[in-house]
Amino acid sequence: MDEVKQLVTDIKNKNLKPIYFLMGEEPYYIDKISDFIEDNVLLEEEKGFNQMVLYGRDVSIDDIVGNAKRYPMMAERQVVIVKEAQDLSRTIEKLVSYAENPQPTTVLVFNYKYKKIDKRKALYKTLKKTGIVYESKKLYENQVADWIRRVLSPKNYTISPKAAQMLVEFLGTDLSKINNELEKLQIILPSGSQITPEVIEENIGISKDFNNFELRKAIGEKNAVKAHQIINYFAENPKDNPMVVTVSLLFNFFSQLLHFHGLKDKSPRSVASALKVNPYFVNEYITAARNYPMRNVSAIVSVLREFDVKSKGVGSNAVPQGDLLKELLVRILS
Repeated sequence: MDEVKQLVTDIKNKNLKPIYFLMGEEPYYIDKISDFIEDNVLLEEEKGFNQMVLYGRDVSIDDIVGNAKRYPMMAERQVVIVKEAQDLSRTIEKLVSYAENPQPTTVLVFNYKYKKIDKRKALYKTLKKTGIVYESKKLYENQVADWIRRVLSPKNYTISPKAAQMLVEFLGTDLSKINNELEKLQIILPSGSQITPEVIEENIGISKDFNNFELRKAIGEKNAVKAHQIINYFAENPKDNPMVVTVSLLFNFFSQLLHFHGLKDKSPRSVASALKVNPYFVNEYITAARNYPMRNVSAIVSVLREFDVKSKGVGSNAVPQGDLLKELLVRILS
């Protein structure tokens, strides 16, 4: 995120490079940087003749280079943006000749999503010398809640740890989807508001009481009544609560619990750092560790592996996922 801020600052200050090669698994920042260049490098009256958007599936490297070598008309520079540039992956190395001597009056932008160029080859090495190569890496699930807080903070909004976790569990690590939901909430809520589980439930449709986060907590506390209520809700709403996601989250939880048991320093700060969780959730692990000794946790991890296979239709003889979840819960709590 700091690298993105620096890029944006340089562009604002007209400290521009002739080539911006934006690549990587996470498309959110690729789009953000590209859109910022598209909106801010040229004045509105300059864009008609000097700004062009191409699509990788429709053009060749020669077409792109031909457009990039044009001179701007009645403007200091021109902007050429190549979207979906990953469609050119087979021929992208042909860009190296242009990258060695790029047109100084052109800002050429590549949106190379979900892939990255080979860092051992000439193109990458050349781009690093003459332009900007930005790699947008996918965040791990345990990093997304912090990302949500950092995105909201400059806009004068906060979010409770549970609400952030609900978004992550419902939307995964797709930053674009999460940002879209956050922007909707910012339209509804006045500046200075906190986004709470109640706000999430009311406006996004994620139940604050019947979700994987609450299931994990109930199982950790060995609260069988609540855990069964949540599982029954999942069984009645299978499309919104796929078993494969539930099993995956429980597997991660019990794997972390196994790690917890092996820690020498079990102070809250040390646990949060070792397990890479928000300190707000540390007490859940401490409670679960009391209820599940290491031997039990190892056995549960094996059970979860078994049910992960069953959730994908292997060896379950078309048993409804709701029934599989109920059986899994009994095995965990027994």
